[in-house]
Amino acid sequence: MEFKYEDGLMPVIIQDHRSGKVLMLGYMNEEAYRQTMQSGYVTFYSRSRKKLWTKGETSGHRLEVREIRVDCDLDALLIQAHLTGPGCCHMGYKSCFFRKLTPEGGEVILTREFDPAEVYGNENQESQT
Repeated sequence: MEFKYEDGLMPVIIQDHRSGKVLMLGYMNEEAYRQTMQSGYVTFYSRSRKKLWTKGETSGHRLEVREIRVDCDLDALLIQAHLTGPGCCHMGYKSCFFRKLTPEGGEVILTREFDPAEVYGNENQESQT
């Protein structure tokens, strides 16, 4: 099967395999996909750092692959995974989608699961999950 990468990347939605809740969105290139398939743990391509990173290499909150699906256009993946830690988001939440947007702005709707400063040493550290 030949995936369709745009500028060498493909969006990947990560979903909790038990609850069905969306945990995060990341991007993969061909090498990240191969590494994910070989290791059984989700590996992304960081657009900001321009390198591969396996989820949990800093935090220990890894994503164990349970199932991978591809969309009808072969240009996006859905990975159902088991999260081995309290949260997927580098800001301390289970999901990166912890804000609800309203006409008044953003509202935090989830409870913080861990202190990012304890895990990463800096609460505002970008994508160090």
